[in-house]
Amino acid sequence: MLSKRLKGLAFSLAIGLVAAPLIGHAQPPLAPKTGYTAPRTADGHPDLQGVWTNVALTRLERNPRYGAGLVLSEAETRKIEARTKAQIDLGNRPTDPNAKVTDLPADCSGGRGVDCNYNAAWTDPGSLVMRVGGQPRNGFITSTPDGHVPMRKDIHVNVFGRTLRAGESPSDNPEGRALGERCLLSFGNSAGPVMLPGLYNNTYQVVQTKDQIVIDVEMVHDARIVRLNTTRHLPEPVRPWMGDSIGHWDGDTLVIETTNFHPEQVFRGASAHLKVTERFTRVAKDRMHYAFWVEDPSVFAQPWGGEYEFSSLKGQVYEYACHEGNYGLVGILQGAREEERTGHKTAPTNIDQKAKGADAEDGEG
Repeated sequence: MLSKRLKGLAFSLAIGLVAAPLIGHAQPPLAPKTGYTAPRTADGHPDLQGVWTNVALTRLERNPRYGAGLVLSEAETRKIEARTKAQIDLGNRPTDPNAKVTDLPADCSGGRGVDCNYNAAWTDPGSLVMRVGGQPRNGFITSTPDGHVPMRKDIHVNVFGRTLRAGESPSDNPEGRALGERCLLSFGNSAGPVMLPGLYNNTYQVVQTKDQIVIDVEMVHDARIVRLNTTRHLPEPVRPWMGDSIGHWDGDTLVIETTNFHPEQVFRGASAHLKVTERFTRVAKDRMHYAFWVEDPSVFAQPWGGEYEFSSLKGQVYEYACHEGNYGLVGILQGAREEERTGHKTAPTNIDQKAKGADAEDGEG
């Protein structure tokens, strides 16, 4: 009997040793095979250079309004795109210069800020649902059944940024405000990794050499530098913005692994253990498949990932001069000091409440 148990234990351990590496070496989704052959650079690798955009109505996590499925029906897709077109048309209409904030119409909804500081003329959140291999998608995540980030349930994280101390307000000092407001890094997660579309400035330019690739990000004019001539990451204490990215070619696919993230660059509450793997594959003259895989066992219940497709653009990426005329940060801090002086806290306006309701109803993001 003991002999049988020992044999069973040995067999279980053997199975575990074989299976464990499969979990540890999970990868992003592979690009669909399209039969397309990308043009080559002088060193023989696929040419990824050019201007690309990931602008789309689709966002990272699936919208429960359309169920838990990954692929939308054509009817759902047409409905989403038609509603968005109506919002864009409304936002493009002239606004009465004599209108008060409380008189403004629904074009202030959709994340355009307190008191409608953005109207639709200044934003570019996209007008089409993201398609991958021609399929309209309800979200980018493909690795979980519901298409949501698999957060660990035994820990609580701040998915938006650093944790404030007791009694501290985000408007006490400039350092308490978001990195984008301080012009240090892209708003949202435009630069990544993972690179995600936002309210506007969803354009990227890829410049490629044998030893390096640079991804120039329109939002806040970030520049991701990917080293192709090394397999070793920077020393652990060295943690630049956007992390340390090293790349290699897997056939016609560029694979980038990023670690050493800056401690203030928080992605979904991830810690210093975050590792992101990305795969870039040209699948057509005007399309580039982008896949990502995210690992941090201290925050996520399991590794997770997904995919979308960049589309090409003509023209160039212009500089996003973030600091020039950046009176918003000054105004935020001055407003906080005025609230402290008077003891009067600013209450949300009627239009804020309408915008909040509209955002919750639409929820494409």
